[in-house]
Parts: sequence; structure tokens; C-alpha cells
Amino acid sequence: MTTVPPAPVVMDNAAAYAVNASKVYGAGDTAVHALRDVNVGFERGRFTAIMGPSGSGKSTLMHCMAGLDRLTGGETYIGDTAVSTLNDKQLTELRREKVGFIFQAFNLIPTLNARENITLPMDLGGRDYDNAWVDEVISTVGLADRVTHRPNELSGGQQQRVAVARALASRPAIVFGDEPTGNLDSRTSADILSFMRQAVDDLGQTIVMVTHDAVSASYAHRALFLADGRMVQELADPTPDKVYDTILNLES
Repeated sequence: MTTVPPAPVVMDNAAAYAVNASKVYGAGDTAVHALRDVNVGFERGRFTAIMGPSGSGKSTLMHCMAGLDRLTGGETYIGDTAVSTLNDKQLTELRREKVGFIFQAFNLIPTLNARENITLPMDLGGRDYDNAWVDEVISTVGLADRVTHRPNELSGGQQQRVAVARALASRPAIVFGDEPTGNLDSRTSADILSFMRQAVDDLGQTIVMVTHDAVSASYAHRALFLADGRMVQELADPTPDKVYDTILNLES
């Protein structure tokens, strides 16, 4: 199978995008080029999986897209906001108001119950929020009967549902997930990924997920593949078999 790089970035209707994004760690002979002139856009209301071997730059791309790390060259945008133009305070406000995160480690506050953990980012920002929407998200992730329970009273899958609900509750412009089901069993992973896809299809959310797992990627509308810091392949409507074939082709 021939490697086909993704089409040029189309910025219309993009929740986030990168233009000539480059990231270099170190200098001289020890320099590591984590990203090399990456151009990519993430359309609103779509679920995208980012894949690639270890060291390909997939997590670096997500962190730079989300404003958690700074590029060496090029630019990333959340909506029409250029991330590199923001100071630390503005970055914090951007992440709090427009970006949601789902991480493997859950990052829940042990002294707060499930609902308090879900609304915590909005509470910290002093933002008013739609309780009916929060209730809908909680119901959709299957936590309606667990909202008063603290993290140590929840299973791993339920804790990750709280983390997913927290990312969606503020209705961010985009949600980033870094291996969001990496610590879960296959059945719980399927439940979480099904909900993430439902959040996109039914609730209009935009989700970008870094994963190494072909089955996880098959829940997305498309899969993007990085190798050596470059975007090298794109699959629409990925299936596990298509993903496996693409990975094998890239490694050959």
C-alpha cells in the first residue's frame, strides 16, 4: 500500500489546526525533531484518532495543539486564536474555557464527589454553567446514580467516565484525549469509546485522541498517522484491519 499524506489543511470549520508545526528538543548533534512541518486540521463535530510508533510525535502534536507545550516553529490554533501569541495567563484561560482533556490517570480530586469533579474546572473559573446540560452529560455517561460517590468509591471505568464527563461538561471547542482508555479493560474501554463517539455524533463535540490501539482508532471518523515527526497517512472510517495494514506498511 502506498503512503498517502493527508490533504492540505482546510481551515474552514476547524475547531483546531496546525500550520507548519515544528518542535525540536535540544540542539546540535543531540537535537530531536519531534515534529517536522506538520499541517493538519480538526473539523468541528468529528472524532479523530492520531496514531504512530513510539517517538513519532503524536503526543507532542497533541500537547502543542492544546497549548501544553510550545512549538519551535509554525503555529497552532484553537478556533481563530493563535496559541503562540498567548501569555501563560491567557493560555490557562484558553484551556479552561475552550479545551477539554481526558488523560489515562483520571486526575480526579479524591475529596470531591463525582459531580463536584465534573464541574470543578468551571467552578475554579467562576463560570456559570447549564445544570441541565451537566445532568445530560452525567446521564449519558451512565453516572446518574453515582454522582455523590467519591473516586475511591468508583471503579476504574466509572472514574474514567467522570473524567470524560468533566471534559465535556463545559462544552469546549475541542477535547483532547491522551490514550484515554489505556488503563482500562477491553469491555470498559469499548463503553468509554462508544460514549466518546456518541458525544461527537449526537452532541456535536469535537474529539482528538492519541492512541496506539487499532480497535480504539476504529471508533473515530478518521485516523491520522505520524512517523518521524511527519504526517504521513490518513484513513477515513478506519477499521482495525485497515489500521493494522497501514501500520505494517509504515513499518516496512
